[in-house]
Amino acid sequence: MLRSSGISIHPQASFIGAMAIADLIKTTLGPKGMDKILQSTGRGRNVTVTNDGATILKSLHIDNPAAKVLVDISKVQDDEVGDGTTSVVVLAGELLKEAEKLTNMKIHPMTIIAGYRMALECARDTLLQKTMDNKENTDKFRTDLMNIAMTTLSSKILSQDKEYFAELAVDAVLRLKGSTNLESIQILKKPGGSLKDSFLDEGFILDKKIGIGQPKRIENAKILVANTAMDTDKVKIYGARVRVDSMSKVADIEAAEKQKMRQKVQKIIAHGINCFVNRQLIYNFPEELFADAGILAIEHADFEGIERLALVTGGEIASTFDNPESVKLGHCKVIEEIMIGEDRLIHFSGVAMGQACTIVLRGASEHVLDEAERSLHDALCVLSQTVNDTRVLFGGGWPEMVMAKEVDELARKTPGKKSHAIDAFSRALQAIPTIIADNAGLDSAELISQLRAEHHKENCTAGVDVITGTVGDMQKLGIQESFKVKQAILLSATEAAEMILRVDEIITCAPRRREDRM
Repeated sequence: MLRSSGISIHPQASFIGAMAIADLIKTTLGPKGMDKILQSTGRGRNVTVTNDGATILKSLHIDNPAAKVLVDISKVQDDEVGDGTTSVVVLAGELLKEAEKLTNMKIHPMTIIAGYRMALECARDTLLQKTMDNKENTDKFRTDLMNIAMTTLSSKILSQDKEYFAELAVDAVLRLKGSTNLESIQILKKPGGSLKDSFLDEGFILDKKIGIGQPKRIENAKILVANTAMDTDKVKIYGARVRVDSMSKVADIEAAEKQKMRQKVQKIIAHGINCFVNRQLIYNFPEELFADAGILAIEHADFEGIERLALVTGGEIASTFDNPESVKLGHCKVIEEIMIGEDRLIHFSGVAMGQACTIVLRGASEHVLDEAERSLHDALCVLSQTVNDTRVLFGGGWPEMVMAKEVDELARKTPGKKSHAIDAFSRALQAIPTIIADNAGLDSAELISQLRAEHHKENCTAGVDVITGTVGDMQKLGIQESFKVKQAILLSATEAAEMILRVDEIITCAPRRREDRM
């Protein structure tokens, strides 16, 4: 990065890295966007097939500091609203591309930033005026949610069955009744079957089998969720030597151990439960004792599963059993064994937390399932945000065109060099529909000029319809996006572009010296 004289090269280096990232991810934008195969260089050479912007960028190995800024905004977008991770990077990249042209025309970066700021305010106000809100009308609002889910899914692997998965996602989110905590929606992946075989099940499914000789079905279950060792019926005093002078003494030790175990099990049974879920192993002896008492014992429940089970059934994870009154038990109506494909699982229905549900995904392979899970997760995030902030917009490049038109007007009214920057902002916005069209193999120049002409009419709802390859009516097609996602894209991309523009040189620093702490 540095010449030998110690003076850094032209700031262009910070642009180039960021634009390279944007170009890389550009092709995944829109309903006809392509996927990437990510192959890890680590052991096992894991392969991921995805077109989720955040997933791709998270996995990249990046040296360029400006590119890292873009990776961060896609991460934040993913955490904040869950979708629009690609758009945010592409928009920031386009803003930088435009800014680069302006810096070559000797316009100072601060002037560009000031122009971008004005343009951002204008674009945001335009969006606010154009939003639609149907929260009063439940049916209409559900249709909005369906449309948003379908728009989100149409650029993902689930696009073939998007109506089906949109139904699943909307049902799951409406059960949450406005909370954005997606913890209570569990996604379970089971290879086999086709994607169409996926289904939504109320309650909670634990990926475990029921032990031998235990009740297969329990009604009105009282569940104790625990994390405790139930395998002390073997001598396990490490490094200890026990000297005995006859076999009967060994038997005594074993009997004492058994007695200890029996007391522990009795303490657990004393809670008045009929289902015991443990995170660790349960050995044969305690399992027998539970079976005799008619208690369903589930061992080795995987970690995420058990935390979620405690949350969903309204219990708490216990590890000591001396005072039953302080332990909070979980409750559910029925516990039974179900089959999915070849596997047996345990199904908890009628749980205390009414909004809990499980989406079981089926698919041809692990890769398909992982990508389906990512896509579904995006849809769930967007929907849960939309339930809170019910404003929606049309999709398909329509919001960008609307904003670009208003920003253009602003550029004409603004005197001085800032107007160039505002103009550039409008061009960057139009790049999004252009890329959507390019990715679908359409003639983008032709389409965008048609779109611009359309958008000069009042209340126009035209956007890119990639299926027919023409300018389509977004209202008829039901292509909608969440306002919150669009706003987040706009703000994050502009801020990131600003941040990179403020950089005038990249300086490579020596690593921090560590003082010898004596």
